[in-house]
Amino acid sequence: MVRTGQKAPDFIRPATVDGDVQLLELFAEVREHGAVVLVFEPADFVPTGTAELRAVRAAGWHDRSNLLVVGVTGDSLYSHVAYAAQHHLPFPLVSDFHGGVADSYDLLLADWEGHSDIPGRATVVVDGDWEVRAVEQADPLDSRSPAPVERVTDTLQELGYPVTRPTVQYDL
Repeated sequence: MVRTGQKAPDFIRPATVDGDVQLLELFAEVREHGAVVLVFEPADFVPTGTAELRAVRAAGWHDRSNLLVVGVTGDSLYSHVAYAAQHHLPFPLVSDFHGGVADSYDLLLADWEGHSDIPGRATVVVDGDWEVRAVEQADPLDSRSPAPVERVTDTLQELGYPVTRPTVQYDL
């Protein structure tokens, strides 16, 4: 697993943003925003991941110009469009269909629920200097609190981002 203090792996991948498909270039997003929170989930519509992304939305992390939240799952762009619309997710969702991004962060699940080579569940904070500042993992279906997105809040606050801690409500 990528560790705190390491240089974050870069990537360029297709993503959905507000219902449109575009390439998301991590280096450009880090340069523009200063910090990026990568929320890795195996797939769209997994209850634990959905609860986390909805909590981040409710906490307003996406409303900050100096912070970008990016969801990364193993699902297709078509799934992302439906998922983002159904759950009103206002941030990019990257399609890591073959697990390349997850693999570069050493967060790849070899096998899960009959699927192979998909992202595990984790939240990673990358700062403006490309340093990994936090990595928090959980089993894909683990609904214990605090969730990975809740656990990175202190790191974001230490970096000078006065974000509200998301309250993850699992509806399992």
